[in-house]
Amino acid sequence: MEKKRLDQLLVEKNLAESRGKAQLLIMAGSVTVNAETVCKPSKKVDTVADIALKEKLKYVSRGGLKLDGAVSKFNLSIENKVCLDIGSSTGGFTDCLLKNKARKVYCTDVGKGLLHWDLRNNKNVVILESINFRYFEPALIKDKIDLITIDVSFISLDKILPKIKELPFKSLEVAALIKPQFEAGRSNVKKGVVKDEAVQNATIERIKQVAVSLGFEFLDTTLSPIEGPKGNKEYFIHLKLVR
Repeated sequence: MEKKRLDQLLVEKNLAESRGKAQLLIMAGSVTVNAETVCKPSKKVDTVADIALKEKLKYVSRGGLKLDGAVSKFNLSIENKVCLDIGSSTGGFTDCLLKNKARKVYCTDVGKGLLHWDLRNNKNVVILESINFRYFEPALIKDKIDLITIDVSFISLDKILPKIKELPFKSLEVAALIKPQFEAGRSNVKKGVVKDEAVQNATIERIKQVAVSLGFEFLDTTLSPIEGPKGNKEYFIHLKLVR
């Protein structure tokens, strides 16, 4: 019996508009094969298998599902707020903010052309592309920021948090994704994964201490409801900063 990749079959069966969207659906746990959830896009599946969607993906990327969990856990108030999404990429966090009635979202990323087309055409989105946030010009922000979300890779949050203090704000909250695989040091990362819970906890504590030393108030942490690449556990930290 012929088998094909699950992400390919989703497109062929018109259950996803592209391989990329198919992969997002699969990794978000939204696809079943013969009534069993499958989370690996590359899994080979019989072409005649019963493939179904549990539900349509709520956001333009699985990042939105991550932030959705933090919004609930931290009881974040987003309605009518001006937000800054650092490391916006495809725009999962931005989409989540907008669906929670944010008034405006500034999106910044070191990459270019990554933001989903629907978000690029949203009048409440301000796109600031090809910018390394370490060298971000605060004058690019024309409003006082109320809430900042952060999802960055290959850089530590200790390089991001100090820059936040230069932005225009009166009182702001931060929901930042802590990725131990980019924070813990090479000796603690095996094949791109941090499995040691003690290392994960030490990483969270280090970022917490960095934030407090910069004048942020530590409020809470929570485990991301969706794992990162290769099964990495990731965590959100909730901070507050008052001018």
